[in-house]
Amino acid sequence: MSPPAETEIRHHLMIAKDRLARDFSGTFSAETITRYVDETLSQWSESTVKAYIPLLLERFVRERLTALGQAEGTIAKEVPEVLFVCVHNAGRSQMAAGLLDHRAKGRVHVRSAGTLPGNEIHAPVVAAMEEMGLDLTQEFPKPLTDEVVRAADVVITMGCGDACPIYPGKRYLDWKVPDPEGKALEEVRLIRDEIDRRVQTLIEELVPAHS
Repeated sequence: MSPPAETEIRHHLMIAKDRLARDFSGTFSAETITRYVDETLSQWSESTVKAYIPLLLERFVRERLTALGQAEGTIAKEVPEVLFVCVHNAGRSQMAAGLLDHRAKGRVHVRSAGTLPGNEIHAPVVAAMEEMGLDLTQEFPKPLTDEVVRAADVVITMGCGDACPIYPGKRYLDWKVPDPEGKALEEVRLIRDEIDRRVQTLIEELVPAHS
């Protein structure tokens, strides 16, 4: 898909701002929403996902605003919030988020992010997840932002060291799982299966079977 013209992007972003302002009416001002949209657009100005900016940007800003509301107590949390963080958000954290979302079946809400997000999810990662019937083709690497950390009940780091901010009252875990970048599909399958085992254990801890 070829990148849309700048005028087309601006038109779609205006529609996105209006839709977000309507959906978050009474929670955030139009000025706050505009600031989040413009900030994200600036961050993505050189991104290879530019062809999809209007759609992806609205999804990302919506998630950020929801997290901000949860962190500030203006939006209720209905289920535990889990955040997976790796460096590029193109491999481990994407697989973990997809697996947790699949296994939890709505009993947990999951987000993922990268401290230095890449341009796209690694192809063998997409293929390995597809083998389990999980589609990552609509996902994209997202930058780590303060509000998604603040909103999380559990923050799971995967190879990003101490780049994730620490807030009191949260559970922090570090999963030492190999990086799938540059690895063949056979190796990525092993990483996927290890993450899946950890995810299922996490669900048992967060959402007991009787709940």
